[in-house]
Amino acid sequence: MPFTKTVKSSAYYSRYQTKYRRRREGKTDYYARKRLITQAKNKYNAPKYRLVVRFTNRDIITQIIYSEIAGDKVFCSAYAHELPRYGIKHGLTNWAAAYATGLLLARRTLVKLGLDEHFEGVVDADGEFKLTKEADVDDEPRRPFKAFLDVGLKKTTTGARVFGAMKGASDGGLYIPHSESRFPGYDIETKELDADTLRRYIFGGHVAEYMETLADDDEERYKSQFQQYLDDGVEADGLEDLYAEAHLKIREDPNLEDPDKDTKGKDHWKAESEKYRLKKISREEKKANVQKRIAELRK
Repeated sequence: MPFTKTVKSSAYYSRYQTKYRRRREGKTDYYARKRLITQAKNKYNAPKYRLVVRFTNRDIITQIIYSEIAGDKVFCSAYAHELPRYGIKHGLTNWAAAYATGLLLARRTLVKLGLDEHFEGVVDADGEFKLTKEADVDDEPRRPFKAFLDVGLKKTTTGARVFGAMKGASDGGLYIPHSESRFPGYDIETKELDADTLRRYIFGGHVAEYMETLADDDEERYKSQFQQYLDDGVEADGLEDLYAEAHLKIREDPNLEDPDKDTKGKDHWKAESEKYRLKKISREEKKANVQKRIAELRK
């Protein structure tokens, strides 16, 4: 068959519809977004809440978001850079940190709703697949806070970190519809989840195992790659206790203030900036400066 060049005529261009800007930029999957935000038409003022998980090079962003006509609104948020307050100072983008960030978001959301005492979730993470069920609130059954996972354009491969954040939020007391098929330790042949493997990831066991292997095989690279761990005295044997203690601290106070936070207000910094700002001089002062300069030159 001979090659025929496709000619785009004026009819093509006159009917061409440009896609949404964020679709052109490759930032939003509108096919998925439409299904995540569209609520049943027989409900009034009952938005769908989304558990939005995003990863950067140095941080993990988790948010509970709902949509309105004017745009999306953030109901609650938690970030991995808040984990140092609870004792997790290194590896803020790994699987265990994603779980801790999701747990922090869940507890913070339930505290805001006043449901933290009724929906505790899984206090001792054992790696088992569990969904949050309804509880009795004031002698009446109350369904848990429901949110749907929004992964954006992230690939949903088995064992991905995005499911670590989801698992943390689920164990924290939120109801997030999901199955066990995407967690680390799930066997696609037997269709079963190895709870021990999942628990190992939750408490940073995979990181500890890599640290031990690297220390035996290449000590120089081990000291280079885990220098910050070694400076703070964090070893492979103590990672599990570190994460377990952090989980307890998150449950005790999910809104813990940063001890290193700058407590000085705007007035203080405004006064500081005024010190170095040149003040505008009056017309009389300008004339006086000119006359002073003329007098100096005549000498």
